[in-house]
Amino acid sequence: MWDAYKKGFKAFLRLEKSLSDLSVEAYLRDVDKLTQFLGKEEGSRPPADITLKDLQGFVKWIGELGMTATSQARIISGIRSFYKYLLTEQMVTVDPTALLETPKTKRALPDVLSFEEIENIIGQIDQSKPEGGRNKAILETMYSCGLRVSEVIGLKISCLYLDVGFIRVIGKGDKERLVPIGSDAVKFIKLYKDNIRVHQPMVNGFEDILFLNARGKGLSRVMIFYIIRDLAKKAGIAKNISPHTFRHSFATHLVEGGADLRAVQEMLGHESITTTEIYTHLDRDFLRNTLQQFHPAFKK
Repeated sequence: MWDAYKKGFKAFLRLEKSLSDLSVEAYLRDVDKLTQFLGKEEGSRPPADITLKDLQGFVKWIGELGMTATSQARIISGIRSFYKYLLTEQMVTVDPTALLETPKTKRALPDVLSFEEIENIIGQIDQSKPEGGRNKAILETMYSCGLRVSEVIGLKISCLYLDVGFIRVIGKGDKERLVPIGSDAVKFIKLYKDNIRVHQPMVNGFEDILFLNARGKGLSRVMIFYIIRDLAKKAGIAKNISPHTFRHSFATHLVEGGADLRAVQEMLGHESITTTEIYTHLDRDFLRNTLQQFHPAFKK
């Protein structure tokens, strides 16, 4: 009974929201979970017949399956998006998710690196090797632009506007944004592109990808993780570090420096300002720690 609704929802997510195939599949799995519960409880009913009480039972059911609060919250978010679509298309007149409570989740913030720690990590790169020049360009770009790991490995030569200090980034849902790039990152990208990349083998389909492995193909997310982890170990930094740490540090340093939150949102490619607002909480912690360290009244 729900197949036609799911089919329409799938088209909506792809065409109207421009989501990737992986994101679309995740949303559809959320709806599948709901239909699985409804079939288990009392047979299939159309979406318009589902009540808040039904959904509360569904939340209880997925909790009993052993899912974490974070997983439950993500599934509920998917169901909300489904009903927003149904309302938009006038397939339902009431949204039963409007008063549905989401399990409270504690957001675990990743570690933040200081500028000195980032410099220390990048300073461990052996630039006498070809991969060293590439890795230097990668890390300088990640910190300069706050890129997601998927964005840096997918960065295209045709998207570089280095002479005017910008790069075009293709982010989540294939959304594009222009991001300023610092002079150091520009310098090391040019050195890599003009002196190292030109001597590498070239594989069909990867001609426009900026950062390549020794075989002439694009790098994987895991490879970036290993590069950063090994450099952090050499630098003697014990924090839990991943490629996302560079993006997180980029945003934190901007907010600590007084950057406008909307500008940070634009550079990070966040669809919602609420996602970027996490850095205002970090900034308050930074201010509190600064006061405790330097203000006489906080030293009592």
